Amino acid sequence: MIPAWAKLARFALALSLLSTAWTQTRRDPLNPNEQDQLRDAAQDPTERLKLYIVFARTRLTALEQVRADPKITDRTQQTRDRLQDFLDVYDELNDNIDTFVERKADLRKPLKSIIESDTEFQAKLRALKSSAGASKDEAKFDFLLSNVLDAVDGGVQDHRQLLSEQEEAFKRKKK
Repeated sequence: MIPAWAKLARFALALSLLSTAWTQTRRDPLNPNEQDQLRDAAQDPTERLKLYIVFARTRLTALEQVRADPKITDRTQQTRDRLQDFLDVYDELNDNIDTFVERKADLRKPLKSIIESDTEFQAKLRALKSSAGASKDEAKFDFLLSNVLDAVDGGVQDHRQLLSEQEEAFKRKKK
């Protein structure tokens, strides 16, 4: 008979190995150069948020290239990966906005750029959704695409609301 402490130790070891394996399978959508750029712009909300816009746009461009390249054999998986990368970067953008709002930073200028980019992102993602409906393989990433579209649609509303709140707050501050 195995003592209870030994069972607990085995369970803890198995849990540790599983968490390590999960961490290793999850990849960072940002490359080391992009991480360095973000680190350099850590305290400047305008520059940092501008970088996230560029990174998100780059992910959408990569997605469009995957969709257009006839040589790609695993198009569905690559499409899913590029969509997930875009979503991860877009979520990071929103997390950074929240952080700078907590710090009471003036985000009016970057929010205007973000809202313009949101509109661009929506158009590209909707075009992908309308073109993706034709194939059975596309159904494999349709759920993810819907989630990405929902995230961007929600982001547009949140960003516009925040811009309105910031403009009002800074208008009152001037008086």
